[in-house]
Amino acid sequence: MNKRKVNEDEILDALSFLKGIEQAGIRELQRFGIFSLIPKNQFITMEGDSCQFFSFVLSGKIKVYKTAENGREITLYRLEKGESCILTASCILSNKNFPAISFSEEAVGVISIPSPLFLEWVGKYDFWRNYVFNLLSERLSAIISVVEEIAFRNVDIRLAQHLINITNVNKDEIKTTHQLIAGDIGTSREVVSRLLKDFEEEGILILSRGSIKIIDYPSLNAKSKKV
Repeated sequence: MNKRKVNEDEILDALSFLKGIEQAGIRELQRFGIFSLIPKNQFITMEGDSCQFFSFVLSGKIKVYKTAENGREITLYRLEKGESCILTASCILSNKNFPAISFSEEAVGVISIPSPLFLEWVGKYDFWRNYVFNLLSERLSAIISVVEEIAFRNVDIRLAQHLINITNVNKDEIKTTHQLIAGDIGTSREVVSRLLKDFEEEGILILSRGSIKIIDYPSLNAKSKKV
């Protein structure tokens, strides 16, 4: 990973909550924060790792997910520019190990601070403390939504809704894999493949290697709202 110091403009561009904050907080982040460039398709944190740093995403995208013993994946959330990981914050605050896996879906730029310094700042600065509380609130809501989706909605409804979320009428072709979709909606690749084949036979979409082309958006939308 390439490492360097970050300047104030980079920090404020990604971390908008710091705008208007006293300069002492920003200067400390500049002084102690280290920028790292993580290549695409790399495991960043594995389940059971200790949380030695707290990081902010400046660019790129990170997927945070869990894996069952049978290999089934479920995506908890994704991190993009200006965001941080709730599980890392929780681990540092509770002195626990990381309970999931984080993976770079794109090349990722992050600024990281040591965990003891993160704890010091949360106690020292109201704006850091408020940031962590807001982070916990927002991400917990997102994780609860994932649990509700898996527990209470049929897989075909979740699949249809997911396809709608990652496409639109003007962009009908989706570049993805059945395995990635399975992780996103919390099921197995085999189930996703079977349902996509059903959708294809119903004339809703066309499958090809690494691609899904939506040809009947109204029918897909109706499936996403089925009760």
